[in-house]
Amino acid sequence: MKKILSSITVLLILFTSFSFAQGFKVKASGEQTFNFTDKGGRNQASFFSTTPLEDIRGLSNDVKGTATFNVSDIKTLKGKISVSVASLKTGIDLRDEHLRSDNWLDAEKYPEITFTIKRVTDVKQLADNKFELKVVGDFTLKGVTKEITANATLTYLDESEQTKMRAPGDLLGVQATFKVKLSEFGVKNKIVGQKVAEEVEVSVNMVGSNKTN
Repeated sequence: MKKILSSITVLLILFTSFSFAQGFKVKASGEQTFNFTDKGGRNQASFFSTTPLEDIRGLSNDVKGTATFNVSDIKTLKGKISVSVASLKTGIDLRDEHLRSDNWLDAEKYPEITFTIKRVTDVKQLADNKFELKVVGDFTLKGVTKEITANATLTYLDESEQTKMRAPGDLLGVQATFKVKLSEFGVKNKIVGQKVAEEVEVSVNMVGSNKTN
């Protein structure tokens, strides 16, 4: 009986370790912090909505923030990402002015849109250096904060001659998507007289480095 109990205990420990400590199999170890500020403007956040006449797509290249995690346990992921409202462009100047006005995002009073990571769930390892997961965090828009869940893919690249062409240090690529209901953040779903969809799709595509320039 003691041997059976001992075997069960070992199996439980192994199962717990496997379930709660999924990590990247890369050269680095311990806690790493990645900075997503990109002077080249290659990191992007975008949104998509519809109107009866046309689809509206917005884009920002002013994406900033950091993410920190222990390489051996992706569930330790924490961080904060921000996008300046003034940087959002839709391709039409008049529409951009309306987007920044107090009727919509009110860039003067609330200059930044932010997402603060709280926890990670539904982790799936796709490769030694790649994870698919859900990221739960506090999304703040126009002074209102709501908890949302983003679908994300994280890819860790060890520093190499190829990655140095983008930035020095190890790189972390992040692709994420989530949806935002405008009414929950006090945003009227009309822009330049056109009614847009109540739910807006948001996408983020960015790369950060763990080396300080």
